[in-house]
Amino acid sequence: MSTTARPSPVVRLVPRNGATIVEPVTYTVREVAKLLGLSLGSTYALVRDGTIPATRLGGRWVIPRTRFHAWLDAATESAAIGTDGGRR
Repeated sequence: MSTTARPSPVVRLVPRNGATIVEPVTYTVREVAKLLGLSLGSTYALVRDGTIPATRLGGRWVIPRTRFHAWLDAATESAAIGTDGGRR
């Protein structure tokens, strides 16, 4: 048996220069809940009733990134100018 320790593998926390970072095309309901600061149950309810734009894919819900951010931008703009239908 050798008494020399093997060097631990190097873990890169940042990509190498020139590396392309690929962002996901969709979010999960759990990820959207975290982004919005909502409970998972509340987020599922908003997805099911169509408030949050989502698509059922197989047995799970996926939220397209671009549609989610467009919806969120529109929701924050309407809240900023007071056209949210009186909801608070």
